[in-house]
Amino acid sequence: MEAYQISPENLPDLTIQRLTPCDITNPLKKTGIRFINDDASVAVYANSAQLQNYLKFKNTDQPPTFEMAGPREKIHFDPDKTTAAIVTCGGLCPGLNDVIRSLTLTAVWQYGVKKVIGFRYGYAGLSSNSLAAPIDLTPETVEDLHTVGGTILGSSRGHQDPADMVDQLVANDINILFTIGGDGTIRGASKIAQEIDRRNLDISVIGVPKTIDNDITGVERSFGFLTAVEQAREAIVGAHNEAKGAYNGIGLVKLMGRDSGFIAAEATLANSDVNFCMIPEVPVRLNGDGGFLETLKTRLHQKHHAVIVLAERLEITDIPKQEHTETDASGNIKYPDIGLYMKKRIEEYFTEKNVPISLKYIDPSYIIRSHTANSEDSAFCLKLAQHAVHAAMSGRTNMVISNWNQHFTHIPMALATTGRKTINPNADLWQSVLIATGSVVAPKHQEQARLHLLS
Repeated sequence: MEAYQISPENLPDLTIQRLTPCDITNPLKKTGIRFINDDASVAVYANSAQLQNYLKFKNTDQPPTFEMAGPREKIHFDPDKTTAAIVTCGGLCPGLNDVIRSLTLTAVWQYGVKKVIGFRYGYAGLSSNSLAAPIDLTPETVEDLHTVGGTILGSSRGHQDPADMVDQLVANDINILFTIGGDGTIRGASKIAQEIDRRNLDISVIGVPKTIDNDITGVERSFGFLTAVEQAREAIVGAHNEAKGAYNGIGLVKLMGRDSGFIAAEATLANSDVNFCMIPEVPVRLNGDGGFLETLKTRLHQKHHAVIVLAERLEITDIPKQEHTETDASGNIKYPDIGLYMKKRIEEYFTEKNVPISLKYIDPSYIIRSHTANSEDSAFCLKLAQHAVHAAMSGRTNMVISNWNQHFTHIPMALATTGRKTINPNADLWQSVLIATGSVVAPKHQEQARLHLLS
């Protein structure tokens, strides 16, 4: 089974909205590139059990498919008369500058688009109250962007009026808007597209999905994720060395993952020195017989060191559940720092037990977010951006570039905003984590190691 799946009830109409007509010959034709037919598709469900579940739920015999991404022979926009714009929103992520660079180079060099501009500091820069004017993006200005972390355009969080943002698109003669961001950014982009449609304007809105947590529905892998796992692994190596360097040493590493534990899980698999991995999808019990703290105590008694990796939010079953209502500018709930909480609980527990420990707490989040993309993510960013330009020039709109079943695809923004993608605890990814950390043990060893994650 996959690490996650799209449930049939969360699958909207997968038809991609198009601007018409598409009667201009694609300038890429002279290069001999292979074009994609409009009816080319990719199966949503590669697993037979998931497919049968969908067919039964929908009472149909037609399997769902995503539209395949790629260049079309006929396009909608005349490159000589086209101005494109790019905006980056939300938190930093490895690969942002790579995407900006590839969007610009593909639009200008491959299609001959007249002009590309960048709106500064997220959707705030696309409003009439912008604090910074747009900047021109040319092959010269983006030449070395892939060597720099962060985003040349800056970023921000928060809601802006869609009507006001469309006014700015019109005022700047924008024909195509590329939005780079997570589910909040995609929701905003969809509202922009709806306002454009309401006014019957000839403007395309294409989303490039950005979330370091890898938690956008309908997107198998988001750019920057592999870099995050790679950098997280280095933090775990440091935590392991610190733990082994002291008697009863504990390395506690907090990684990104508000609602989804993909980074924590994959980083754990990338470093088999991790003894405990905790993610939002799997509840944890701290106290009592077989609880995490007792299991940690047993681990220290046997090995005198331990490495703990946790995502930035956990469900702890044996403490009163608290309602958190405060949100950030993007509408995300602000949770207390789970890393500092766990550090405190561990130190208090071992003080009560009169067991000396040496705990080192590591939170590499912002170092990871601002890092340059690794080679695999850089190549992935380039492909995502190329497909975004292909989709926009062919008149697609209100859609996101995705990757699914080893193909690049077009998915409607409505799918990408149905909810967070999360780990299926019964699927292969989490089962591999349980085995790697020793949470699943043979019966004859059960008295020596207990299952510390309780669902």
